[in-house]
Amino acid sequence: MNGDGTGTLALVGGAEWQDGCRKFDAALLEASGTDEVLVLPTAAAFENPGKAVETARRYFDDLGANVSALMVLGRTEAEDETNAAVVRGSRFVYIGGGSPMHLRSVLKGSRLWEALVEVWNDGAVLAASSAGAMVLCDPMVDPRGGAYTVGLGLLSNMPMFPHHDTAPAHLRERSIELRPESSVLVGIDEQTALLRDPDGSWRVAGQGTVTLYGPARDEVSVYASDATVEGLPPG
Repeated sequence: MNGDGTGTLALVGGAEWQDGCRKFDAALLEASGTDEVLVLPTAAAFENPGKAVETARRYFDDLGANVSALMVLGRTEAEDETNAAVVRGSRFVYIGGGSPMHLRSVLKGSRLWEALVEVWNDGAVLAASSAGAMVLCDPMVDPRGGAYTVGLGLLSNMPMFPHHDTAPAHLRERSIELRPESSVLVGIDEQTALLRDPDGSWRVAGQGTVTLYGPARDEVSVYASDATVEGLPPG
């Protein structure tokens, strides 16, 4: 990960575009310098992506911003240079939740993924919730059983466990137990964000907490909103 010149990165634990997210999303809008948000509902391709976009549109309208939807639902659209150009022209891109496995298969090695990395490295705000946050990491939590698989690698050695406050306990415990050596598992509650500022520092925003597990087996740290987060590995 390029530590210089990046924009703000927001990793949201799920239940995005709800009241508990308003304060940090308003701050992300301010940081982006725009009132235009590009929403990618790719992860919700099989879960009514149009409904996800409408939820985002109503939510950001209340915050004084406009939502444009990039309906990249499959691999063909992800390889379309026109769609990649739309991403490159955006200053605030939001990847919504849904299926991380589908999202990974659509984005991995695609022109759209290259555009997402490029625009973030150029200073744009990149927000990703639940499945979106999961796939940015390598290794990535495998939602099919709580073990680990390959992610997209924007972030290294800090896999994300979203819905940390509401997920089934057995999945959470399995991901904690099986976390790879040298990795820090990051549990993020719903309507809560782990934010990486352009200077490389990390902090928490929203209504819940962020919990770090590891790399030592018994090492657990909990951070509430407005706290600066220490101990995350370099990207």
